[in-house]
Amino acid sequence: MADDDRLRTVDEHLATVLDGIGSIDPIELMLLDAQGLLLAENVRSDFPLPSFDNSSMDGYAIRAIDTREASADAPVSLRVVGDIAAGASSRSGMGPGLAMRIMTGAPIPAGADAVIPLEDTDRGMAKVAIRRTVHTGECLRRAGEDLEANAPALAAGAALGPQQLALLAAIGRDRVTVRPRPRVIILSTGSELIEVGQKPSFGEVIDSNSYMIAAAAKDAGADARRIGIVADDHAKLLDVLESQLLRADVLVTSGGVSMGAYDVVKEALSELGTVEFTRVAMQPGKPQGFGHLGNKIPIFCLPGNPVSSLVSFEAFVRPAIRKLLGKRSLHRATVQATALEGASSPAGVRQYRRGVLHREGGGGYSVSLVGGAGSHLLASLALSNCLVVVDEEVTEIVPGTEVTVMPLLLSNR
Repeated sequence: MADDDRLRTVDEHLATVLDGIGSIDPIELMLLDAQGLLLAENVRSDFPLPSFDNSSMDGYAIRAIDTREASADAPVSLRVVGDIAAGASSRSGMGPGLAMRIMTGAPIPAGADAVIPLEDTDRGMAKVAIRRTVHTGECLRRAGEDLEANAPALAAGAALGPQQLALLAAIGRDRVTVRPRPRVIILSTGSELIEVGQKPSFGEVIDSNSYMIAAAAKDAGADARRIGIVADDHAKLLDVLESQLLRADVLVTSGGVSMGAYDVVKEALSELGTVEFTRVAMQPGKPQGFGHLGNKIPIFCLPGNPVSSLVSFEAFVRPAIRKLLGKRSLHRATVQATALEGASSPAGVRQYRRGVLHREGGGGYSVSLVGGAGSHLLASLALSNCLVVVDEEVTEIVPGTEVTVMPLLLSNR
């Protein structure tokens, strides 16, 4: 473990993080459990889709040649010799001058080459009057017209949404091999922390960070689990971390990474792996820790102030989770917005300010700042829906100018 006295840039620290993130072995999941994940295999269909010629309408299966003389003024009459329901397990047959009533999705009988919809007939039972000429192939769904047998259905890397799951189900796949959700274990450190539901005494603080980071990790696509609070005790922290090494793909701690005399995270981690603590040229979130424990399990040591913790998660942990998921885009999309207020920013530091992003009537965006620069201001963080990203070379936000905004959109919105 080594402390770096030089301020790293955000981009340098992110590069270090991403270089230290490997991959997770693919797993096989049931279809609905695979929703939102990336396919880790190439999938082919064992049979054509549709698997048989069928009707796209309720109507009559006919031979098109039998209707060549049909018109509204001089309908052609065909004898109806049966009914074919959707789900019919045997294929019927018919000859010249005949018709069969047929439902949508029902198999086309042998001898028929078209279907005429009910509305173009008199809907007869024993005989049916055909009121127009029908063309070969009309209202037919041909076997294999959607997907031929042994044709590629989905390629590895495809994101599995409702439409992809529908295709997999249609070709008979009830489970697929996917890139799994990384198991992210979150804990908060600090002897001052107490659990939600307890009434804080003087000097005590209710733990909110583990809930915030667990929610953020879940929203990023991880299987996130909080394991609560660990006091500033070297042995207890070691025990908790060791107990999670076989359960985690990523570990995240918050608190205990500053230069304070009571910070025990650095000392404890030195016995389990290699973790580097450094200072990053960002506000909030300057103190950062990243490394590996046990069998190369990545660990992020985030600062304890809630705004610092969430900003650090967005800057470093979320891209790492996205990489483990196999996503092509690791970063949130940003937009340009007109600043409604002014603010200052330290030179050489990337500042993240909380904001409320507004959609303007003309189609553009504006953003107002909420809260000050303090990294403990949780109430203003809860009011925000974005982060205003002020680059290192910018020292002042001038009202009316364009700024870069990172919307904090929830994945289910």
